[in-house]
Amino acid sequence: MTQELKEIAQGLKAFLLNAEEDEIILKAALNQEKAAFNSMKTRANETADKNAGEVLRRETASAAQTAPIPAKEQEKSAEIMTQNTQKTETQISNAPADKAAEIAYIADMIKNCQRCDLGKTRIKAVPGEGNINAKIMFVGEGPGYEEDRQGRPFVGRAGQLLDKIIAAMGFSREEVFIANIVKCHPMVDPSNPDKRSNDRAPKSDEIAVCRRYLEQQIKTISPDYVVALGGVAAKTLISEVQPFGSVRGKIFDLKLSCVTLDKPVKILATFHPAALLRNPGWKKDAWENLKVLLADMGRKPASK
Repeated sequence: MTQELKEIAQGLKAFLLNAEEDEIILKAALNQEKAAFNSMKTRANETADKNAGEVLRRETASAAQTAPIPAKEQEKSAEIMTQNTQKTETQISNAPADKAAEIAYIADMIKNCQRCDLGKTRIKAVPGEGNINAKIMFVGEGPGYEEDRQGRPFVGRAGQLLDKIIAAMGFSREEVFIANIVKCHPMVDPSNPDKRSNDRAPKSDEIAVCRRYLEQQIKTISPDYVVALGGVAAKTLISEVQPFGSVRGKIFDLKLSCVTLDKPVKILATFHPAALLRNPGWKKDAWENLKVLLADMGRKPASK
């Protein structure tokens, strides 16, 4: 219990120390998006002004050689030009935010992150991948051996099982988004990254540093459901005090620590695929958990 309290204290300290820096990082991402939008808007206005000026110039030149245009027709022409300009302005203002660019920007921040020891010992960061408009987002605890080398989540044996689970639910890997609580490989012996069975659970201070990246991904993707795979993901995203067994298979409203969601998102916890490989008898329970989620979605599983 003492060691756990120490880890929690370390995590809280790391979170507080990095909170301001995190805010700056994420605001920078948002400002970049706003700058891109404003630049597009300015270019559109300049083009509209240029075109309007050219029309006016031609009309003025033509007027010098022909009979003057009646005042009423001039007013009607000006009104039409104003309406067209306003229409273009509205189209640009209502353009959807570029989610792909935002997710890519977060991924770049993750790949360049060195804010905890995991970033110093990894081979490749693993930001996550999938459909940026996914209805379901799967979240594990952290990358393993294969993921560390490929820079992709769930590509080892546990990933193969997750793919089968996703297919049984009636989805494909391309339809969902897959990520982890921490984005770099936690190793028992970081000095020997080529060693097999070198995985460990992430520490609380590592989670505190990394969770803002995940939460910003969730906010940006805005899924309807998040599936927490395993105890670490459940503890981080559902409850730090309730045992995994008491939250597994139940649906909760997702409440994040670092960002505010734009809409309600539900979350359900079940076993991590790696745990199912070690304990095949748990597969039935995991499937029952996921059927709860499918029922809440109003969907039927693709297979038993």
